[in-house]
Amino acid sequence: MFGKTSKFLFMLPVLMLTQIDSHAQTKFDKATFAGGCFWCMEHPFEKLEGVIDVISGYTGGLKDNPTYEEISTGQTGHLEAVQITFDPFKITYSELLEAFWKQIDPTDPDGQFVDKGTQYKSAIFYHNQEQKALAEKSKAKLDKSGKYNEPIVTNIIKASKFFKAEDYHQDYHKKNPIRYKQYRYSSGRDPYLKKIWGDNIKTEESKNFNKNYKKLSEKELKEKLTPLQYKVTQKDDTERAFNNEYWNNKKQGIYVDIVSGEPLFSSADKYDSKTGWPSFTKPLEPENIVEVEDRSFFAIRTEVRSKHADSHLGHVFSDGLEPTGLRYCINSASLRFIPKENLKKEGYGEYIKIFEK
Repeated sequence: MFGKTSKFLFMLPVLMLTQIDSHAQTKFDKATFAGGCFWCMEHPFEKLEGVIDVISGYTGGLKDNPTYEEISTGQTGHLEAVQITFDPFKITYSELLEAFWKQIDPTDPDGQFVDKGTQYKSAIFYHNQEQKALAEKSKAKLDKSGKYNEPIVTNIIKASKFFKAEDYHQDYHKKNPIRYKQYRYSSGRDPYLKKIWGDNIKTEESKNFNKNYKKLSEKELKEKLTPLQYKVTQKDDTERAFNNEYWNNKKQGIYVDIVSGEPLFSSADKYDSKTGWPSFTKPLEPENIVEVEDRSFFAIRTEVRSKHADSHLGHVFSDGLEPTGLRYCINSASLRFIPKENLKKEGYGEYIKIFEK
């Protein structure tokens, strides 16, 4: 009934539909990487276009269905790892490898940053020979790049069974954003990555990390600060309880360093600890807080200082409220309060969202 040409035209829609269906049924690939604490490995990959899913778990060990407590002993042989499901039409395995290297210290044979032990070692688990070849090529290239003074020791291992970690470990950065940011920074991961990669990497540091907060000269300090503010911030003094500016302040806003203006605490985390000083369950920007061992007054305490101005702020104790169980006991004289209505005007507009919930 139909000639060859008309028969082809009749079948064309079917051919087009077959091609569309074939693309729609694209087979997703998997990639598995170990880079120390898996909390810090989920988010960097989740942000990449073409990544479908990222799961924290355990792999490379001998025991089936290990628990976090079991692998934490370092006796099961498992590594904390993330398994990534990705669309190879949108992101390549080589691009994932590039992202992986920019999240770890590949020269550490004992773990990653503050976390030491076999379960925290870095590794690439390849799922096929192509991945193995690409991983070996990528590692050799990085080793010759001159970025590191030590050789790269990240292992390239054939993928074995991957066990999903407990639910509370999944998407930790979403469930506990402040703790997550604080952990990334205090563990040494973010400062290290920034040192190695500079502006070629986006870590989890806050937007304020690179602002021009600085310590003032002695002359500038004495001109700017009151005698009490100077004694507290520069001489590690303590103001009187129940007789300071912010101990009973109930207004909404943020508290910044009196010297530098770096953001430190939020009224959303402030509570009445009955001590007579401003108390907070957690910092607003953990990377702006430095903790130092204090052995004065015949006791060992943890002093809290600001990172950029190096101001003495107060101390942190472990008798606080949930969700952190911490009490940051801070001198009002070290702080300047910025009410929420003035945040945008004073250059802290990104914090307005805290008070819009």
